[in-house]
Amino acid sequence: MNIFQMFWEYRTYFASGIQYTLLLAAIGVVCGFILGMLVSLLRMSRFRILRFIGTVWVEFLRGTPMVVQLFIIHYGLVSVGIKFTPIESGAITLTINSSAYLAEIFRAGIQGVDKGQAEAARSLGMTGGMTMRHIVLPQAVKSVLPAIGNEFITIIKESSIVSFIGVTDLMYQAQAVNMITYDFLTPLLIIAAIYFVMTFTLSKLLGLFERRLNTDDHR
Repeated sequence: MNIFQMFWEYRTYFASGIQYTLLLAAIGVVCGFILGMLVSLLRMSRFRILRFIGTVWVEFLRGTPMVVQLFIIHYGLVSVGIKFTPIESGAITLTINSSAYLAEIFRAGIQGVDKGQAEAARSLGMTGGMTMRHIVLPQAVKSVLPAIGNEFITIIKESSIVSFIGVTDLMYQAQAVNMITYDFLTPLLIIAAIYFVMTFTLSKLLGLFERRLNTDDHR
């Protein structure tokens, strides 16, 4: 059986895997976006304890393998009475891991905003919170949108680890086809091609969006 015949015959397997892969990646980036924003603010807080919490969060999650984090959440927490479904464990793992990287992206974006704008806003009577919410954050988010898109691409690829705990993503479905056909190479080549198509397409769309933003800025 060649690669095209296998893809067509087991298309429902691969289609299901694509759905779960994209779903988990979307949850990871959207929730990671919110959590990462909060962590970046902690890292820039004037209170030492908050900065410490933010720093520990980022350094621990960036310094440990994602598969270890996944196993801690899905298997380790059961010992203390906390149990998640495979989908929940995968979504939580991708969210917290993504938040650590997005926090640093946001921090760089916030620090890149001209400090003179914040000073001007405060001189007009805006509080620090209002300045951050209405002046600094909108500009910071806009400047780091391409990096957020790149994180989405990264999460799509790294989401394959959730197959270890039984989530029926692309990797899991490839293994299922392996067991049916006893062909261990072709299903992997198929999902490699699918991953490439998804990430390449998204990369091109992000490039188009970034050029659109640059064009709007120059007007």
